[in-house]
Amino acid sequence: MNLNLSGKNALVCGSTQGIGRAVAEELAELGANVTLLARNQSKLEEVLKGLNTQDGQVHQFLVADFSKPSDLKSIIEAHVKTNIYHILINNTGGPPAGQAVEADVDAFRSAFDQHLVCNQILVQALVDGMKHEAYGRIINIISTSVKLPIPGLGVSNTIRGAVANWSKTLAGELGRFGITVNNVLPGATSTQRLSSIIENKANKLGKSIEEVEEEMKHEIPARRFAAAAEVASAVAFLATPAASYINGINVPVDGGRTGCL
Repeated sequence: MNLNLSGKNALVCGSTQGIGRAVAEELAELGANVTLLARNQSKLEEVLKGLNTQDGQVHQFLVADFSKPSDLKSIIEAHVKTNIYHILINNTGGPPAGQAVEADVDAFRSAFDQHLVCNQILVQALVDGMKHEAYGRIINIISTSVKLPIPGLGVSNTIRGAVANWSKTLAGELGRFGITVNNVLPGATSTQRLSSIIENKANKLGKSIEEVEEEMKHEIPARRFAAAAEVASAVAFLATPAASYINGINVPVDGGRTGCL
């Protein structure tokens, strides 16, 4: 099984923490040249120092804020004039929790820009290079909510579903060029976002954080939260030559929690 990413260039979004950082680290371990993309330069510099470097690997970073799609477009279009990418990891922090019916219209607009619009900008900037190389892996890290909406995450459920259908459409359009497009759907994963969700739920219900954590774990057959590295392993596999005939699918990494196939 060919899991070697030597000579492949990967752009990893949201790569200063959580799942995005774990993905960047795993791709570097498999031999890829990794470009980190996030808005905080000091954190990018910190992560960059920790990436595996061997056999001539070269890693770098780009600073961009997904709340400003036009700025992202200018930055990535200038960058790809001298850089070709084989792998794109679309990964952006989820919208704030809350009921869909109570969400401000601007919350939907903002989430749409930060997720689908920015994903589209990146794909359009990178796809010609992927076609030229006859190798492309576009992997979107979204949520199990595309299979089963999660109560209390109204805006996120809506936008994640849009990204999933965009991805499936792209998979049909790009497959003939050796480019695959897939979604990884993390379940409850030990990240800052999960900690925030648990804290908000505990405050709302008048329970301790420990009580809420145990209740959430009890809903998961594995009886624990995922480590970010476990999600990263699934993402990395889809980026390798071994996954060349896997296209247009959703891969839940949730310990069995999602109550549907």
